[in-house]
Amino acid sequence: MDHPRIQLAPDVLAGKPVVRGTRLSVEFVIGLMADRWSEADILENYAGITRDDVLACLAYARDRL
Repeated sequence: MDHPRIQLAPDVLAGKPVVRGTRLSVEFVIGLMADRWSEADILENYAGITRDDVLACLAYARDRL
């Protein structure tokens, strides 16, 4: 499982997986989607991430499950 856009660092959000270069956790992004946020909504409200980052969150979650 190689996810170059996802980072796990003990000093960032207690080691939760985050989008590299941000403090947005994979869990948070997946939660937004579960709450019916569209990809466009996420990108509009969180300028620090890209479409590829959102897709990386989904891929990470898929691989972890």
